[in-house]
Amino acid sequence: MESSDDEGESATATFAKVFFALFIFIPACNKPQKFIQAPVIVKDSAVTEKKTSPPVAKTKKSKKKKLYITFDDGPNRGTKNVLHIIKDEGVPVTFFVVGEHVFASKGQQQMWDSLKMAQHIEICNHSYTHGWHNDFADFYQSPDSVVKDFQRTQDSLQLTNNIVRTPGRNIWRIDSLKYTDLKKSAAAADSLQKAGFVVMGWDLEWHYDHKTMSVTTDAEKLVQQIDSIFTKGRTKQPDHLVLLAHDQVYVKSTDSLQLRQFLQLLKKREEYELTVVTDYLGTKN
Repeated sequence: MESSDDEGESATATFAKVFFALFIFIPACNKPQKFIQAPVIVKDSAVTEKKTSPPVAKTKKSKKKKLYITFDDGPNRGTKNVLHIIKDEGVPVTFFVVGEHVFASKGQQQMWDSLKMAQHIEICNHSYTHGWHNDFADFYQSPDSVVKDFQRTQDSLQLTNNIVRTPGRNIWRIDSLKYTDLKKSAAAADSLQKAGFVVMGWDLEWHYDHKTMSVTTDAEKLVQQIDSIFTKGRTKQPDHLVLLAHDQVYVKSTDSLQLRQFLQLLKKREEYELTVVTDYLGTKN
């Protein structure tokens, strides 16, 4: 049997262990705890907002000005050179042909075939007799005869559009667009429109000397004239300019060179679009 002294020592040791445990535990319990608060999500009962990137601004493309290059009076001696340059430069143009010129010689008939087969080319009606062989005053005094003259070209050449240009006169009859340079020709112009033709004049002419058959304006100055007319708004329709040239002028190499340089200058101008006359406003109405 153990003595009472041993029991006392055992009790003392037990008390010491308990006291030590409490000494460690209590401060630990009293140490402030860190709590991570859950995020509070606020929802709108009506609309749930979504974060989106700001819209990317679109670059607005500037509208191009349309330029219609037209050649009158072919097929003739200069048509071959014009067509050759057009093919080389790959630009769209419109030829207003004279019916009688197509059948005037074997060479002109062959030139007519070349025009029909060419790409970028549009062919329109410039009458059959070119105003009774330039007798314009008498020609336009007979509206019925004018219509018949144009209809003869339309039928004999089997043209696929109804756009015409009156010889020796700057006349417009396109939808509601009406303009007549000489009032004595107004009745004939109205008759053409009533017969179903669209009459197109021009905004700018590339002038030439009728004696020397050479252009009187070089390529650079002509482009400057086009710029000025567009800037001042002196066209029949805004941002649409019809240029008149003549096949017979480009027989000589010097004039052909001016035509080539003119087309090359235009091709470098991004603000201009070269196209054919059936793209003109109102021609399809």
